[in-house]
Amino acid sequence: MNLLSSILLMAAPQEGAQGGGYQQIIFLVLIIAVFYFFMIRPQMKRQKEIKKFRESLQKGDKVMTTGGIYGKVNDIKDDFIQVEIAPNVVIKVDKTSVVRDMADLNTKK
Repeated sequence: MNLLSSILLMAAPQEGAQGGGYQQIIFLVLIIAVFYFFMIRPQMKRQKEIKKFRESLQKGDKVMTTGGIYGKVNDIKDDFIQVEIAPNVVIKVDKTSVVRDMADLNTKK
């Protein structure tokens, strides 16, 4: 019995250690909240704006691709758009590669 009681006493948590568990949980929740509000949420907002921009593209809009090619939208399909980059020069570009229009560049300067 002496051995059994000493094993049970070793396995029992001490009174001061219980508060430390709550502090760790609160600290972990706080770190997750900071990551959400400073990293995840702004990124989701940016992606939503880009998606809205791509859905609102119309024929004649001036755009820039991720490769740095400036042009004017000539035709819009489901997955791609045709961009005129020079007179009588039309290229087919994936819709997801269009990042912004030239109006954004003028407002940033």
